[in-house]
Amino acid sequence: MKYKRVNENTNKEVAWENIVKGYKIEDKYIVLENADFEAVSPEKSKILSIIQFVKEEEVDPALFETPYFLEPQKNGEAAYRLLLEALMKTKMAGIGSFILREREILCMIRPYEKEVLMVNRMRYPEEMRNYSELNIPSGKAPKPEELKMAETLIKSLAETFDPSKYRDTYNEDLLKIIQQKAKGKKTKPKEIKEPAGKAADLMAMLKASLESGKRKVG
Repeated sequence: MKYKRVNENTNKEVAWENIVKGYKIEDKYIVLENADFEAVSPEKSKILSIIQFVKEEEVDPALFETPYFLEPQKNGEAAYRLLLEALMKTKMAGIGSFILREREILCMIRPYEKEVLMVNRMRYPEEMRNYSELNIPSGKAPKPEELKMAETLIKSLAETFDPSKYRDTYNEDLLKIIQQKAKGKKTKPKEIKEPAGKAADLMAMLKASLESGKRKVG
């Protein structure tokens, strides 16, 4: 497959050197060049600047995006280690920003496994969707016995988080299907049966979950 940049009016392919970036103001496009982006904040173009230090738990995890490992630039090893040790000692994290693809990125810098600095890209608050837009019914308060049953279920399944126990099996399953097709075998999707009964029958679902958990433990 090949992607082509096509003029929607002429249906002709447009060469890469003829493509520019622009901003539309009323009915006119203002063409922007690399120098224009560099002129916005030249001091930010290649530098990750730390703005403040915060306690990590003060930052809502919903703001986090992609994590990256940081390595020191040449002759910056001592400063890198100093920041790493200082953040571990104070149990704090740095909030900073950098420019990536003509966009200012908000980020958090924190120690990872006491060996390396990690930077987490973050969303700006205005990028978060307001959940008040969602259709979430208020509903009735849960019955005391339902709440107690739910608490019991949660406690029975509680354990220390171990990320090594989890892995993405989708690609593995897909590869098996590809290998079967390569051998001329056809695969048939498994039928997923909907659970019987009303979805609102929470007590029955909780009891079934607890009973299942007891059987596994036994």
